[in-house]
Amino acid sequence: MFKTPLIIALVLMVFSTNIQSHPLPSWEEIDKRPTPQWWLDAKFGIFIHWGLYAVPSFSKTGEYAEWYWHDLLTESRPGHAMINEFHRKNYGENFTYPDFARQFKTELFDAEQWAGVFRNSGAKYVVLTSKHHDGFCLWPSAEADRSWGRPWNSVSTGPQRNLLKELTDAVRGAGLKMGYYYSLYEWFNPLYQTDVDLFVEKHMIPQFKDLVNNYSPEVIFADGEWNYPHTTWRATELLTWLINESPAKDDVVINDRWGKHTRHKHGGYYTTEYGSGLSTAENPWEENRGMGHSYGFNRMETAAHYNSSQEFVYMLIDIVSRGGNLLLNIGPAGDGRIPVIMQQKLADIGNWLAVNGEAIYGTRPWKNTCQWSAGEINEPERGSYKSKYDIMELTINPPPGKATKEIFFTTKENTLYAICPIFPEKKLIIKGLTLPTSAKISFLGMDGNLQWQQTGKNIEVAMPVVNPSKMPCDYAYTFKIEKK
Repeated sequence: MFKTPLIIALVLMVFSTNIQSHPLPSWEEIDKRPTPQWWLDAKFGIFIHWGLYAVPSFSKTGEYAEWYWHDLLTESRPGHAMINEFHRKNYGENFTYPDFARQFKTELFDAEQWAGVFRNSGAKYVVLTSKHHDGFCLWPSAEADRSWGRPWNSVSTGPQRNLLKELTDAVRGAGLKMGYYYSLYEWFNPLYQTDVDLFVEKHMIPQFKDLVNNYSPEVIFADGEWNYPHTTWRATELLTWLINESPAKDDVVINDRWGKHTRHKHGGYYTTEYGSGLSTAENPWEENRGMGHSYGFNRMETAAHYNSSQEFVYMLIDIVSRGGNLLLNIGPAGDGRIPVIMQQKLADIGNWLAVNGEAIYGTRPWKNTCQWSAGEINEPERGSYKSKYDIMELTINPPPGKATKEIFFTTKENTLYAICPIFPEKKLIIKGLTLPTSAKISFLGMDGNLQWQQTGKNIEVAMPVVNPSKMPCDYAYTFKIEKK
């Protein structure tokens, strides 16, 4: 392990000051700040986990490859034995994790190509790991080099490039919003391990402000908060500065990971991870997940470990219908390439959104007492939908003789969108919906209006005859209902 008593002593000498007493702003001001409208309308973003861990890009399947260093040194971790054996065999006993900096060359990184992939996916924002729990920064952070006692950012070592700025410029040039993941803690930082208060005072806060002042992010995705309460991280003080004084104050969106017990209690939006999200839009929320299991690229994952493009489209539809956003992760390789399998899945999502995007962007969930009803209405059953997205199996292969009941609804102004995971045969029935005779119903991706009729408290829509090879999109189909 690279920490030594000498390094700790030197770091403490450099940082030796008396920590001042700081006022503690309350969460009230932070929590009452409206989540910026652009994020509420965006619905779909790209997460990027990229750092030194992309060089070995190795972990036990079902574990996180970005935790390589921690798993290598922690015997209690599930993947420790496997990673330790892999590391010794391929890099040798004396090769330490920081030595990967020399191999993190990013020689094939093309920020413009990445930005084009993201734009074509239909995503509206990007969130890059500015630094993960290993503390290695993708921008020239003086605090990183100083507290680690060695070059510890992508400009002072490794690729010798400001990767964060290159991507930020390209992403914004492509018309997308740019945000940063930022880990509050650092596993093996000598200062963090010795004095967490001093770490926060002299490393974390100035480093965070440097990131914000120089790159003005539209999203801050904090993480690594769980070991200490928000008071230790001085979260309210930092966030008060962020939303009131920083150059990012007008547009920045913040998540809920700012201290032990703050998740789903404080912040601009709530986060869920590898789950089904939240059931309602009472608070803004976002589900984040990888394409396989790992966030960082894991070469042990095969195509079978990845969700299909169809599953990702269903996830997006379902999450948006309940008022959430989807932040879908990619893990680039150490040489700077986005794995082709990830590019293909993003392209497939983008092709679907090119036809159906108006039913996603800027929409809100359909309420049971919405403008469409003559009285109270009941949303159609979700069948056997479960948190692991079992809907995919049901809708792809419905039981013989039984039609799927899953229809997902979104609404925007005077329009209701009904999104069906399979194309209805002959007619579409939406239960509990009463429309005026002037209403128009159309099928996104095709010209003209569809014939429909009111039958009691339901509507029946006659399906057009479409050659399967002429369908406007794959995976799911949107019916646009306009109340005139």
